[in-house]
Amino acid sequence: MQQTAKRTRVVDVLNTDNIGQTLTVKGWVRFFRQNRFLLLNDGSTIHNIQVVVDYESFDEALIKKLTTGAAVSATGQVVESQGSGQAVEILAETLELLGEAHPDQVQTTILQPKAHTLETLREQAHLRFRTNTFGAVFRIRHALAFAVHQYFNERGYYNLHTPIITASDAEGAGEMFQVTTLSLDAPPRTEEGGIDYGEDFFGKETSLTVSGQLEAELAAMALGQVYTFGPTFRAENSNTSRHLAEFWMIEPEVAFNDLRDNMDLGENFLKDCVKYATDHCADDLAFLHEREAKAESQLPKAQRNEMPLLARLAFVVNNEFERLTYTEAIDVLRNSKPYKKNKFEYPIEWGLDLHSEHERYLVEKHFMKPVILVDYPAAIKAFYMRLNDPDEQGRETVAAMDILFPGVGEIMGGSQREERLDVLQQRCAAFDIPAKEMDWYLDTRRFGTAVHAGFGLGFERLMMFVTGMTNIRDVIPFPRAPKSAEF
Repeated sequence: MQQTAKRTRVVDVLNTDNIGQTLTVKGWVRFFRQNRFLLLNDGSTIHNIQVVVDYESFDEALIKKLTTGAAVSATGQVVESQGSGQAVEILAETLELLGEAHPDQVQTTILQPKAHTLETLREQAHLRFRTNTFGAVFRIRHALAFAVHQYFNERGYYNLHTPIITASDAEGAGEMFQVTTLSLDAPPRTEEGGIDYGEDFFGKETSLTVSGQLEAELAAMALGQVYTFGPTFRAENSNTSRHLAEFWMIEPEVAFNDLRDNMDLGENFLKDCVKYATDHCADDLAFLHEREAKAESQLPKAQRNEMPLLARLAFVVNNEFERLTYTEAIDVLRNSKPYKKNKFEYPIEWGLDLHSEHERYLVEKHFMKPVILVDYPAAIKAFYMRLNDPDEQGRETVAAMDILFPGVGEIMGGSQREERLDVLQQRCAAFDIPAKEMDWYLDTRRFGTAVHAGFGLGFERLMMFVTGMTNIRDVIPFPRAPKSAEF
């Protein structure tokens, strides 16, 4: 068996003192200019390594095949670069073509060395990983995923794998993907003519989960503090830049935590994740910062972000989050200049949910810091949120919280959970949730009930904030959306 030279990652060549050493790098050709300067990238960094090729030392047929997209192995001495743009380069001693990229076919793909729109990159999603933009995005996605697990592990949380297939609708919205093995052409019927799910694989109607929260609550009432981090699904027929049919959710549940504890956890967690990204993904974030600045320079001023990307990240890490009630926020908004001048598109009334324009005003204009809103009207929140005592005007609110960020508005939602059996039963009835189907959930309130709280954070929503990407389909490797399920 022929022994091949050990590969050194490009990031390690660039970030370590290797002057004078003979190393082997392997990667894909980004550019080959003047038949002398070969730029290789192996995905380990946004930066390329320049390999200097002596044309006379290599076979002409090989040189012609060093085209954009080709996979190449290069071995040579690391030297200080004679040109600008890089500190070191490699003087090629041997070159091996690992995988050819035919020039005529490359010209019809996004691999050609020129700028492409995100829409074009989305059309060739199987190749977009090779671009600088998506290389940066998915390296950051890895870093943030690692930061999530590290954060909870260091604080004694237990990771819980909640079911992907479930018989419960945690959100009560009914927008769930059904799971069945029954024949769609001739499903078995009951005497009343309905579909007989007793004949289905699980013996009941089942769907893909929209949340792991309810199951996580069960574990939290025994293990103390748990978190889920897994795929969730929503059959919402929405083709917007903020919705996916398949996305990842981070959901901690903590026994004995109340709403204040939940706010503390949410703020600390978000700051920690954002700081991890800024500390460990500096080069990729610098690239995305510049990319956003160039893109926004072409937009009308009203459509640009108030703060550039790196400033938004620092804004979150360096500020204490402002905390106020939904009712107080309504008062702030109704007393604002945009409201008095009819600048807001959506109405502002107690009992209505806030929109992104309202949330961003609170964060970016009024408080100039991230905001946590609490105590929302009960009618616009989920059944499992703890019911507060009526306010002075007799209005019902729940111990819910939303965390608002610059540029995006709401990024996280959570609540203190309703731990009182009688109240939870009343809430289930109000939401037309059959008590029999939720008996397992109600048991946690029958046997040793306790105050507890948690939140849900859409991982892709966090990714959009950290990377500055404006379409959620650009922060997940293989997006699933209405009429779109490629790969």
